[in-house]
Amino acid sequence: MSIRREGWDGIVDFPLSERKQKPRENGFTMIIDKGLGLSELADTLETSGQYIDFVKLGFGTSALYTGDVLQKKIKLVRSMGIDIYPGGTFLEVAVLQGKLDLYLEKAKSLGYSCIEVSDGTINMSRIVRKRAIEKALDMGFKVLSEVGKKDARDELSNTDILEQINLDIEWGAYKVIVEGRESGKGVVIYDEQGRIKEKELEEILKSISDINKILWEAPHKNQQQELIIRLGANVNLGNVHPGDVMSLEALRVGLRGDTLRNYIISNKLHAISS
Repeated sequence: MSIRREGWDGIVDFPLSERKQKPRENGFTMIIDKGLGLSELADTLETSGQYIDFVKLGFGTSALYTGDVLQKKIKLVRSMGIDIYPGGTFLEVAVLQGKLDLYLEKAKSLGYSCIEVSDGTINMSRIVRKRAIEKALDMGFKVLSEVGKKDARDELSNTDILEQINLDIEWGAYKVIVEGRESGKGVVIYDEQGRIKEKELEEILKSISDINKILWEAPHKNQQQELIIRLGANVNLGNVHPGDVMSLEALRVGLRGDTLRNYIISNKLHAISS
């Protein structure tokens, strides 16, 4: 699907021309909705919907809406051809209480198109995790799994993370999310200042046969920029603030100074003198 750029088609080309448009199988942008009002969400989708692939209703916020607001939000997102799902922490609570089947049935009746399977806070056996993924798939959901712990005290080894990524892909996960939290600090590939840890990133890149299966949570611009420069315009990125979608897309296509500079250097372009 081509995107009509009012008044600019044929005037300026995107420097990073490889950016994929919808429908696409990678290059996804997932936004985190922590409680947007219906009007805020509608405004976001009107301006940026063509660049959004997934809307995550963060953590357990799905349970906090009153009346029919939740179903209106789900219906609005789905009407734009965008997938929507409740946060993984909400599923973890359901698993903790032995209510996984009820949780999935309710999510289906509400109209969610995706389910996130994670164990960022609880301890979930691989048997339970596999069952959750397969059950959700059987019910027609698109499954996004997530690897990594939210608290540094529960940090997993790189070996455990890599094994889980590969198992989730084998079990049918559509994409595997690498935990980055809302903060983007002190978790998996990010240090306490939110900088990318080279060793951790390289180990994942070397150990995963299809890197397009990975969706990197990257809430901050410096993280998004580095991942785009390293992995290309069509890297899958998540936990993007709704107000940052347009600026992220500008990074992806080379319309911000940071990625434009890298494009100029990479292509050995010279200054224009006249």
